[in-house]
Amino acid sequence: MTNITSFIWGIADDVLRDVYRRGKYRDVILPMTVIRRLDAVLEPTKERVLAEKARLDSEGLVNQEAALTLAAGEAFYNASPFTLRGLLSTNNAQRLRADFEAYLAGFSENVRDILKNFEFHAQLDRLEENDCLYPLIEKFCSPKINLSPRPVLDGDGVEILPGLDNHRMGTVFEELLRQFNDENNEEAGEHFTPRDIVDLMARLVFLPVADRIKDGTYLLYDGACGTGGMLTVAEDTLRELARERGKQVSIHLFGQELNGETYAICKADLLLKGEGQAAENIKDKSTLAADGFPGRKFDFLLSNPPFGKSWKTDLEKLGGKAGVVDPRFVVSHAGEPAMSLVTRSSDGQMMFLANMISKMREGGPVPSRIAEIHNGSALFTGDAGGGESNARRWIIENDWLEAIVALPLNSFYNTGIATYLWILSREKDEARRGKVQLIDATTWFRPLPRNLGKKNCELTAADIERVCEAYRALAETEQSKVFPNDEFGYWKIVVERPLRLSADLSPRALARLRAEAGADVADAAAKAAQRLGPGPHRDMNAVLAAVEEAAAALGLRKNAARRKAILAHCGTRDPQAAPVIAKTYKAGEADPVYGLFPARIAGRPALVAYEPDVALRDTEVVPLREEGGIEAFFAREVAPHAPDAWIDEDATKIGYEISFTRYFYKPKPLRSLAEIRADIEALEAETEALLSDIVAEG
Repeated sequence: MTNITSFIWGIADDVLRDVYRRGKYRDVILPMTVIRRLDAVLEPTKERVLAEKARLDSEGLVNQEAALTLAAGEAFYNASPFTLRGLLSTNNAQRLRADFEAYLAGFSENVRDILKNFEFHAQLDRLEENDCLYPLIEKFCSPKINLSPRPVLDGDGVEILPGLDNHRMGTVFEELLRQFNDENNEEAGEHFTPRDIVDLMARLVFLPVADRIKDGTYLLYDGACGTGGMLTVAEDTLRELARERGKQVSIHLFGQELNGETYAICKADLLLKGEGQAAENIKDKSTLAADGFPGRKFDFLLSNPPFGKSWKTDLEKLGGKAGVVDPRFVVSHAGEPAMSLVTRSSDGQMMFLANMISKMREGGPVPSRIAEIHNGSALFTGDAGGGESNARRWIIENDWLEAIVALPLNSFYNTGIATYLWILSREKDEARRGKVQLIDATTWFRPLPRNLGKKNCELTAADIERVCEAYRALAETEQSKVFPNDEFGYWKIVVERPLRLSADLSPRALARLRAEAGADVADAAAKAAQRLGPGPHRDMNAVLAAVEEAAAALGLRKNAARRKAILAHCGTRDPQAAPVIAKTYKAGEADPVYGLFPARIAGRPALVAYEPDVALRDTEVVPLREEGGIEAFFAREVAPHAPDAWIDEDATKIGYEISFTRYFYKPKPLRSLAEIRADIEALEAETEALLSDIVAEG
């Protein structure tokens, strides 16, 4: 297989050099590899397909897809009169181009869809203009390589070149992808997850439930499938585990991919492996805005969604942040009929996780399981009540999150940032219920002999086993921590302080009030000022009452706007002033709670609510595990410093965040006093020597 991939890479160097940059070879070589493989597979049934095509045409049948596919004996066909080898019979460049286009048009719809997404037709002008088309076809049809599933024999029936079965052809294709990704490392990480990371994901998804695998059908899904490598590795892993346990399983792959080329690669790879139905289960377009599998549930779900990437276009298609009603992203939880999981438009990674969770199967012998890669933003970004925090809350409070594994830095091709593997289960084992495990695997790796883009390390088989063993043990170690679910939750409370205003009823203030609020308000305030004097008055409540009495005497009806005008235009913040009362309750009408304070109104006991001062508004974060809850926290941390403060209970929100640094940070030991003293003495000696030199030179 290495010889085949080297030969194909040699074609690129021989034919495309000086016509394409090395990084753009893939635009031609990948679709041509697909075309040649499909051509070779279809060679034995070519005449049968052409005969069936002629019969269908003669009978005037328009819908020919099923009959031609059956005649080809594959999930695809080519009904043109040409084969790739047959195209080489002409030396006329224009005729070759026309015949080649007719040949491509003869493929079945699924293959044409692949070529359309490869945008291969866009390369034909360039190939023709540079006389590359003939040598390109000629070299792919070379007798030195065999991309057919049948062996090449000599005249005596002796095998010259072995056949390339579907699995080995898929491996050749993957090797080509790896080589092209090495040439385009700035793009690789977006669509290509390193094999070592995929192996770890597959093991953590399947091994915990391997002994529960039964004979039957299993559905695998990737909502950001890229080139499909994650799905095929997961399929191989599940099949091997089932075989080891003597089980017969049927596995079906499902995926969705937005990028046209990688969608084409994924679909082509499955066709090349002979998995025609699986190729039809790969959908294009955006998973977020155009779900390819609405309502369908899956057994195992693995994905590496884009992170740190805007999904604003998808958000607009979904109706905008306030208009999203998709049940994948607006859920019922904790008594809230519509809790939004919609994140900021600058990063949609948690939306992909919400999509995956919506597709987990309930019940069955094996609970649905998810493995998904995220960056650190998914752990802590977003305020309480925001989409990201709501998603974490929804996941953890439903007890779906089993573990998060911190991966080594520089594990991916296009980013060196911290990355994390989330493991979720629809139904946890008894030992894991109500718990979340954090595993720090950042030091478990082997350096690569040379960097692949930003990837400079890999997980060995031993490293993967260490992670799996830490997961299985579910124990407290230096690299593994286990916490109750509510460890990561908190209340975000809003602490209010009363608005304290002194009232200015001087002529200047009244003139300003008249200009801003009108004659009625100014006249009432002026009448009150005649009785109270110009001020300043440190009891705004008395001033407001006097203004209302004056307004009534002037025949003005009670008006809330008048109160607001007095506060806005005659009030000045004064920490020594009495708090401004917003509402008065009779004693016993309501129990004293946060926001209600005892007072005496007209000489009688009462409870009052104060106007909040937005300038003094503050927020506090209270852990859900706080002993005594919010009340105890408030009594200890707030009330002693601000006895007039209260909590706006309507503004209290629950949030969740996960901090690896908090649990795994290892502080460096402080230097001893002796070491510090020695450094200072050394610096002093050096300074004295320098001064001596300067003086001597002078």
